[in-house]
Amino acid sequence: MTSSHPTPMSARRTALIGGLMVATGPLSLTLYQPALPTLVEDLDATTTGIQLTLTVYFAAFALAQLICGPLSDRYGRRNVGLLFFAIYVLGSLIAVAAPSLEVLFIGRFVQGFGVSAGVALSRAMVRDQFVGSEAIRILTLINLILTVTPAVAPTLGSIILQLGTWHYMFVVMAGFGLAILALMATNARETLPEAARVPFRPGTILANYRRLLAAPDFMFPSLLLGLTFTGFHGFTALLPFILIEGMGLTPFQFAMAMLVQTASFILGNLVVTYLSRRISGNQLLVIALCLLGVSGLAFGVLPRVFPNSVAAIMAPVGIWMLGLAFISPAATAAAMAGFGAIAGAAGALTGFFQVGGGFVGSLAAGTLFGDARTALVIQLPVVAVMVIGVALLDLARSKRNR
Repeated sequence: MTSSHPTPMSARRTALIGGLMVATGPLSLTLYQPALPTLVEDLDATTTGIQLTLTVYFAAFALAQLICGPLSDRYGRRNVGLLFFAIYVLGSLIAVAAPSLEVLFIGRFVQGFGVSAGVALSRAMVRDQFVGSEAIRILTLINLILTVTPAVAPTLGSIILQLGTWHYMFVVMAGFGLAILALMATNARETLPEAARVPFRPGTILANYRRLLAAPDFMFPSLLLGLTFTGFHGFTALLPFILIEGMGLTPFQFAMAMLVQTASFILGNLVVTYLSRRISGNQLLVIALCLLGVSGLAFGVLPRVFPNSVAAIMAPVGIWMLGLAFISPAATAAAMAGFGAIAGAAGALTGFFQVGGGFVGSLAAGTLFGDARTALVIQLPVVAVMVIGVALLDLARSKRNR
């Protein structure tokens, strides 16, 4: 079922543009993953300091969405997207020239601010045009496109590191941002009609966010989304130090190991694309919760039993990514379903929970534990329990309201 106004873009074009916009986020995260240990030496920094470059990125990414979404509700998705991706390119160029950790922090903050448009606007563009199972299928396609970037990025990053320095990784990010700007300028159409736009007033913005935060139908799926990404970005921050520093993998071997993560996510998206036509979003969530529970248990057990095994690390990662593929489109569609009139704000707030989960996950991984392996075997099982707990609370709420 489509929305009542004419569809400015086809489902395929919406998925392609939305997927590439969203892909900029993980590109900025995973391309320089193989260089994290190198950055410790080159910038005379600590492991914690380099991990905080991820945290700074996530903080800006999360907070900027709260501005980006309402701006797009007022000025349209396309115009705001062009502005924010220009900011992303500026941040990438700052990082290219970073002579110190402090300047790299600034570049990563500006990058995170600009790239926030990817999540917020892609979801709003889908909600402007599609609802129900069709929206889930398009969001799943966007997620599938999204997996191509982290599949290629660590391998590309390791090659760049062998041929040059980590600075060139940020040159690639700037180039990708310029390509997105060109795509949006030439191929993207505005999906928000003039008549549907709302004023950009602080009072209106706060009222919209209060409405969303007070709505259980929005909050529960958003919390599930945020916690799932807390786990994902937690182990994303830890894996380079566990596999490269702790287990002695080369950057290229690390990139090969990370293909387990990407392949699992691609497989999960393909299965979700097939199942979304046959089962409900709630049934997809149940499958996701089972997978995340198994993954949390495996994180707590396998690295302890097989401390020198890469498979003992990557098997739980792969299962978590399967669960993430199931939970992301279903939870996103469920959170935004009843809020078409403020789709920009709803997309921004779901993105805030998702990326805010990344902020919490990377911050906890880098600061609360003595070493990366300890963080992995404690943090991920705890997050899995929290995900299941939120889901059970939502189930109990639904039963009471019947």
